[in-house]
Amino acid sequence: MGIRMGSAQFMDNYQYALNVAYQNQTKLYEQSDGSSIHRPSDNPMNYSKLLRYKVSDHENEQYRANIAAASSWMHNSDAVMIHMTEIMKTIEEKSVAAANDTNTQSDCEAIYKEMFSNMQELIASANTQLGDRYIFAGQKDLTQPFNLSVDDRERGLPKTLDTPQINFFKPDAAGTNDKVVQMLTLEDKDTGETFYLDTETLNIYSKELVEVKYKDLTSIGYNNIREATEAYEAAKAAGDLSSLGEGFLRIFESGTSRGKINDSDFKVSKYFDNQGCLKIENEIEGDGPIKYKFKTILQRIVTYNGDENLISMVKLNGPTDPSSDTVNSTGERMFGRDIFDDEKSGNTASGCAMLNELLCVCAKTQAGDIKWMSSDGITLADVSHSRLLVEETRIGTRRQLFESVSSMLETHADNITEDINTVSGTDIARLATKLMEMTTLYNMSLSMGGRILPQSLADYL
Repeated sequence: MGIRMGSAQFMDNYQYALNVAYQNQTKLYEQSDGSSIHRPSDNPMNYSKLLRYKVSDHENEQYRANIAAASSWMHNSDAVMIHMTEIMKTIEEKSVAAANDTNTQSDCEAIYKEMFSNMQELIASANTQLGDRYIFAGQKDLTQPFNLSVDDRERGLPKTLDTPQINFFKPDAAGTNDKVVQMLTLEDKDTGETFYLDTETLNIYSKELVEVKYKDLTSIGYNNIREATEAYEAAKAAGDLSSLGEGFLRIFESGTSRGKINDSDFKVSKYFDNQGCLKIENEIEGDGPIKYKFKTILQRIVTYNGDENLISMVKLNGPTDPSSDTVNSTGERMFGRDIFDDEKSGNTASGCAMLNELLCVCAKTQAGDIKWMSSDGITLADVSHSRLLVEETRIGTRRQLFESVSSMLETHADNITEDINTVSGTDIARLATKLMEMTTLYNMSLSMGGRILPQSLADYL
């Protein structure tokens, strides 16, 4: 028995087949934009891959934008710091010239004018902006970081130790060439003699011991002041000082060492702010009691208004790494810390320690203090230059790191694009062939339907 197909069913089947052909043709037309996936149903597995690749592509694009901005910061920072190290080198050379004992007062005055002009240029460079942002102000980059006072201030006069003096008096600080190691300069209120105060041990040493006699102790076998003091105390307790020898006793018993100060709660911050300016009455008591006052100098002062928070621009996936993501520098990183604002002073970092030390060098040059310049002045200029050079090298190295990562991200972007094309790209040749095939079939279906389908109920009957 045959199955009779009604005209309505025949019409429905034909229309369904025609619609399917049209949908297939439409999907092929959609792929003419180069993508084979326009909705999850086109290929669920490849669509999920496509989403992951697009997320990676957006992340990569953001990282490349970060690196572009970071490169701009570091390029400017590096260029300015190279210029500042050149200025520092010039100041160092002028410090050597100022230490020449053949200089007259007019010679010192001329060197001072050039040196102070260099300092003004150095401070102006430290205030460089990128757009409206100061590149050496930390995260307070809308505030001008460095300001030079218009008048002189009374600032404590430190004694800066050179390498042999550091090895003898501060052996724990030996081995660093970018850190200034200092004592405070005292003056006996009655005699006017100069002494030096070790702010950590509170020991007072004579100028003769710190500048000359320590070499004699070294020559007879004492490597540092601690060894010499312990030997003296042990011999004294045993009642046999003669065992130390005449040379040793001449140093320790001729007034070259003055014991300690009486202020057991001494902190540099009690007497000085972090720029080194005096805060309270200039007097301190030693053993005896002997009255001392802090030796001071009138000089210009720089203040730092930025902060020590670095700006980071993340360049890679994963946890943030401030040590490698930072793109700028700050006052403390460039100009270090001195005795007035180091970790043991009780003061916060000033952000401009070496600048104020160099302004002290300028003041001493103007005063024609050739002896001070031949020791402290040259040492300060050398340490200041070394400190800035260390930071400039750090910025330059980080800039190279960002450039290397930028190249890697460009390659990664090409790989992501290739992955996206692999899962969603269209084979154009195959698409064109398939589209012509589907178009032909669709047109043939329309033509055939027009011939075999009845146009009306009368025609069908």
